[in-house]
Amino acid sequence: MRFIALFTVLLAVLFIAELTAPAQQYVVVPWTQQLGAIGGSVASWFDRGTIASGSTILNPATGFGVTIVAGCNGVEATLILVAAIVAFPSSPAQKLAGIASGIVAVQALNLVRVVSLYFIGRSSPAAFEFAHLYLWQAMIMLDVLIVWLVWLRMIRRVPVADA
Repeated sequence: MRFIALFTVLLAVLFIAELTAPAQQYVVVPWTQQLGAIGGSVASWFDRGTIASGSTILNPATGFGVTIVAGCNGVEATLILVAAIVAFPSSPAQKLAGIASGIVAVQALNLVRVVSLYFIGRSSPAAFEFAHLYLWQAMIMLDVLIVWLVWLRMIRRVPVADA
């Protein structure tokens, strides 16, 4: 029960903090634009006509592009993972290692998601809608769960003193 209560409170605090103007200006927007830049760069390995502009990846010749917006930048998924790791009883070093490796894992899959959606959308708008709204949403949340479960398996639980 302690874990669930702490996880819920942390999640609420992190989500509220994410919506503040400073968090948007200094973290979320730059994060999203960087994801667009990296995604555009990766996509250009396979399609030389692809460019990135801010958080948009597009092909000027075809006019097709995708814009990464809130909810698609992996920030919320990352916050869920951070809340789960922080809420679970473990040492600060274990928490930091879990958060650092978890951010990398979630964002790496999110990069694959963004680039694949760009290419799926170019070939089939119907497939894009399904992949964007259903397939990849589930995959990102499954990734968060798997990363957290792997982290749980790897840590050596530190006994928590009763309060």
